[in-house]
Amino acid sequence: MERQILRINRRDLMAGMGAASFGLLLPAGSPAQGQPNTTIRARRGALALRTGSPETPVWMLDSPELRFRRGENLQVEFANDLTVPVGLDWRGIGGVPAIEPLIGRRLLAATGWEKLRIPLRQAGTFLCDMSVLAVHDALPARGRPMVVAESESLGVDRDEALLVEEWRLRADGSAAVPGTDPGEATVFFTLNGKPSLDVQARSNERLRLRFVNGSRRSIIALKLESVGVTVMAIDSQPSEPFPARNGALVLAPGGRVDAFVDVTAPPGSNLKILLHEGRQARTIGFIIVSREPPARAAPLPPPPPLPSNGLPERLDLRKALRADLALSGSEWTETAAIAISLQPAFRAKAGRVVVLALTNRTEAATVFRLHGHHFRLLDRLDDGWKPFWLDTLAVEPGQTQRIAFAAEHAGHWLIESVTTDWAAPRLVRWYAVE
Repeated sequence: MERQILRINRRDLMAGMGAASFGLLLPAGSPAQGQPNTTIRARRGALALRTGSPETPVWMLDSPELRFRRGENLQVEFANDLTVPVGLDWRGIGGVPAIEPLIGRRLLAATGWEKLRIPLRQAGTFLCDMSVLAVHDALPARGRPMVVAESESLGVDRDEALLVEEWRLRADGSAAVPGTDPGEATVFFTLNGKPSLDVQARSNERLRLRFVNGSRRSIIALKLESVGVTVMAIDSQPSEPFPARNGALVLAPGGRVDAFVDVTAPPGSNLKILLHEGRQARTIGFIIVSREPPARAAPLPPPPPLPSNGLPERLDLRKALRADLALSGSEWTETAAIAISLQPAFRAKAGRVVVLALTNRTEAATVFRLHGHHFRLLDRLDDGWKPFWLDTLAVEPGQTQRIAFAAEHAGHWLIESVTTDWAAPRLVRWYAVE
């Protein structure tokens, strides 16, 4: 039955990446102002991947809810309770070279402690993840979604972050770490750490659901049954609002999509949240429509765009620095071997527009990630671009995609390349903005 509801294969997933990588007024954020403080601990934990089964050991980031407001200066106290060095990777936060993993900030030693200051210049949905260099006894690691709310109030009734994570469990009960051979493993997905999650709503409510793909290797499609889904932001940046293609949201590993979801089903309905990763569909949650009276007499009108984060409306491509970048080859290194002494992939003067031609010469889809900046995906036949910003892009085998960005932030920044194969290593290079 679920296969009939959501029929998506690998090619459909990649097509979705090309397209989307594609009442009540809720206050825009938490009441904290100015300089909020939070503590994050990297520690050992456990997770129940299926009901009634033993819990699986994992590494995790333990913290209060990471929800702040645009314009604040976040003060983070980070403690490493693990026995190996780790670091924090703030996916989506650009322009802060001091927090750049591996080249801006070294990994924190076991049992170590440090303070970070992060200016939250832009609103959006972010992912705080754990960088761990290769160790033989590593465990799969969980990330933490982070919300930076707009200063303005928005016409939504509820605002929730939903983190999708993928796990590979071997027959002996051990979990395979991304970058290693999982063998004959069973694949599990969790939503906010649970095998299935219920999202409560009332009929005619508008929800802002912030979906985060916490999988390290898999492109996923999410479909919400019997609701209206409008894409409002991708990879932490507002987009022109548009209906989800074929009703599905497609996310590359680490990708984020903010959707306004209009719940029009009658009271008492249970609406499936379906996930497809190219092989099969599975239910990972439900929108439970309360039996209470509808929130309002009729659904809300189509939403206006979210407030701008200040990225340029247009990019002048005529004098852009242009570079070809193959997503594999001897220039790339695994994260454990990164060194700033290696030659950068390219250098750009601050303020210059950069156009990169990304070519995937491998036989598997490859996911490219740009640190420090967001980019536009250029059209194939001219120098126009898609009406959204990205920091992560999946490129099909044998394909070349062109992207453009304004090199606004001086510093040294990572770029990443990893194929959509669980055993594939995470490869990195770096670029300089001077």
